[in-house]
Amino acid sequence: MKYKSILDAIGHTPIVKIPFDSDANIYAKLEYLNPGGSVKDRSALYMIEQAEKNGDLKPGGTIIDASSGNQGIAVAMIGAIKGYKVIITVAEKISTEKLKTLQAYGAEVVVCPVTMMIDDPENYHAQALALHAKTPNSFMPNQYFNINNRYAHYHSMGPELWEQSEGKITHFFAGAGTGGTVSGVGTYLKEKNPDIKVIAVDSNCSFRATKGHPRPYDVEGMGVDFDSEVLDYNIIDEFVEVSDAQAIEMLKILAHKHGLLVGPSSGAVAYAVEAYKSKLGEGDLAVFICGDSGRAYLSKDFYGQ
Repeated sequence: MKYKSILDAIGHTPIVKIPFDSDANIYAKLEYLNPGGSVKDRSALYMIEQAEKNGDLKPGGTIIDASSGNQGIAVAMIGAIKGYKVIITVAEKISTEKLKTLQAYGAEVVVCPVTMMIDDPENYHAQALALHAKTPNSFMPNQYFNINNRYAHYHSMGPELWEQSEGKITHFFAGAGTGGTVSGVGTYLKEKNPDIKVIAVDSNCSFRATKGHPRPYDVEGMGVDFDSEVLDYNIIDEFVEVSDAQAIEMLKILAHKHGLLVGPSSGAVAYAVEAYKSKLGEGDLAVFICGDSGRAYLSKDFYGQ
């Protein structure tokens, strides 16, 4: 298929059947095959283009955002194509590969301390807000609180999954970080069939999981660490909480047994599928999101020998 721009190639990612030991059909949605390497290409593009339409982002402007890496990479790629300056704030736990990728796209990167609360002045989100406030002609997509994050997946991945599954999808699994993917896709699917189950995967150390007392965790890009209208609890049928150790152990199984070299949040989602699969039966069709590639984390030695 030919595209006029890299931006037109965002989305259209395949679903691939994974031979988990289950009577159900279980598919992985390979979001790491997006041009920027992750599911965040979808939300970044939608938020930026909505801002262009409503005048919040003007030619010659600067895009500033806070990211665990993938959203920032998507913004940096899109900014390079569209001619915007890009500044991304990140937490120190970001992988070396993600950091270098941001810089390779020409983004300015501000590395911030790891904090437990999003409103801590040292937190990477708070620092992005401060940069945005003092930078003229700047726009902050603010994936954590921008409802267009959810709408991006409603308009993009939701219809894709419905079409790819021929309307037979019964269960949808996705990591809950900002909540955009699980809420947007979940909303679309439930409009098509209210019986579809939407399962959100969260870190067992997150703000939500610990009832407001978060603990440090290593898995990037996942974990409900604040309250935001982007995450629609009404759409979610069940949360599955996963530890770092469970997510990382699943990474090895996915790579060594199934040929899926994916990132830690994808390991967490796959672990949740394994934990849930006893509830799946013959005739069920489950899809889980592989949000990014394991190539972005090789320096962290998650994958064993």
